[in-house]
Amino acid sequence: MTVALASGGREFLGWGVDRHMAADLFDALNANTKATGNWGKGKVPKIPGYPRPKAKSTTPSTTPKKPASVAAIYARLSGR
Repeated sequence: MTVALASGGREFLGWGVDRHMAADLFDALNANTKATGNWGKGKVPKIPGYPRPKAKSTTPSTTPKKPASVAAIYARLSGR
């Protein structure tokens, strides 16, 4: 449960390396089927990917935080 929560939430429960590899294999087989299939009139069917939990965003915010001075930190902690 700890690893699932660290990965992004409860929806990651049970998603170990083996399940990620199985989902990747499923998607690779579908891509191979689309690439090598003999489709009539050139219309390739849309094959959906394996449903996966959504990963949380790890990108930092665009505005960098301004570092606080020692005086500002002291003012916050002393309650002035």
